Amino acid sequence: MNACVFCDLISTDSPDLLVKEDAAVAFFPLPGEEIAPGHTLVVPRRHTAAGVLDARPADLAQVMNLAQRIAQRMMAGLGATGVCLLNASGPGSGRSLDHLHVHVVPRYPGDGDDTLPWPTGHSSHQLTVDPRAVLSG
Repeated sequence: MNACVFCDLISTDSPDLLVKEDAAVAFFPLPGEEIAPGHTLVVPRRHTAAGVLDARPADLAQVMNLAQRIAQRMMAGLGATGVCLLNASGPGSGRSLDHLHVHVVPRYPGDGDDTLPWPTGHSSHQLTVDPRAVLSG
């Protein structure tokens, strides 16, 4: 198994961990990598190889529960007017690490679309199947 920077951080019980819970932890991204002041990463303690695609449902629920509480604290204590939750999962997603992680990014008054952490391009891929039939069944 390849070394995982998030697993290493969790296993050392680093002081960089802002919130430590049984199934999930939260911490700031590396300096210079933050999208906005207060940007926080929430990850499960248990490693995943494909992010949300192979996370155990209970672990995913705990990650989202912690992400929600972090987002609420951003709104109440940092003056954020909204938050964006970001995740990329699977080898073709552009993810930076295999370990599931959710970016909780606060949005502030005056943040324009140029600071919106959202993809700006659109896929040109053409489907050969009806997505409604695949995704609803």
